[in-house]
Amino acid sequence: MLAQQLLNGLVMGAVYGLFALGFNLIFGVHGILNLAYGAILMVGAFAGLVTVLNGFPLWSAFIIAAIAAGIVSVVIDLVAFRPLRRSNEIEFAAIISSIGADMVLTTLAQRLSNTQVFRFPYGTFPDFALTFLGLRITGLQITIVATVAIMAAGIAIYLYGTSFGRQVRAVAESERAASLLGVNANSVYLQTFFISGAMAGVAGVLVGLAFNTVQFLMGEPYLLRGFVVLIIGGLGSLKGALAAGFLLGLIQALCTAYLPAGLSDPVIYALLFLIILVRPSGIFGSAVKDVRAVRQ
Repeated sequence: MLAQQLLNGLVMGAVYGLFALGFNLIFGVHGILNLAYGAILMVGAFAGLVTVLNGFPLWSAFIIAAIAAGIVSVVIDLVAFRPLRRSNEIEFAAIISSIGADMVLTTLAQRLSNTQVFRFPYGTFPDFALTFLGLRITGLQITIVATVAIMAAGIAIYLYGTSFGRQVRAVAESERAASLLGVNANSVYLQTFFISGAMAGVAGVLVGLAFNTVQFLMGEPYLLRGFVVLIIGGLGSLKGALAAGFLLGLIQALCTAYLPAGLSDPVIYALLFLIILVRPSGIFGSAVKDVRAVRQ
């Protein structure tokens, strides 16, 4: 049923959008691609799983996962990115540094988990479903969409409705000018890395619940998907990340339902190639170009 597949695609697209929001937030402010972001999602999923296995309620697992992933993200900034920030060529060096951070995190998780695949205990999330206009909507799907909507609204309010958000946008445009105006750039970096990590942590728990699988490489496919979303939506564009996340989820769901197995990835990357040819800056990427121009 087409409508049911579209619904499933929107739910998966919401997860992609949440992942890409944090991924894109770092690029928008710092101008770097944090390729350890998939590993941060994995850390959040494991933190949530451990919380549930120790008898705590699921809602606390989201909080613990967000805090744990946020702290790991800040540590990555302090160890892998801050020493490079003095350089004027941080973009390329940060990619290499983040790959190293990703390898460290995944290797540690592999050792600690003994390469096992873990699952949330049965009944962690109430198993119920609603029927609306012939569509079957599970409680988990409602929770995923609601969580992503709340977090997307929260990040929008943070960036465009608070003084902290004005400082973040000022640093994104020009760190030097923002510092001259009294903005503490290091504080902005810590905030953005923590928020970005927290979003990955929540996304990790949602992914773990959706597929009931938590393992040390679970973040890598989402890193690739997040990169596709980032390119399609526009580097540094938060609304582009959300829109492209939903688009990617819909395409994946329709390809899985109506095309032979294994064709969803070729279709997605063909779309990416087409977008790069037609609009290299992405669907919503014009603002980023302006930001880069200011920096230069």
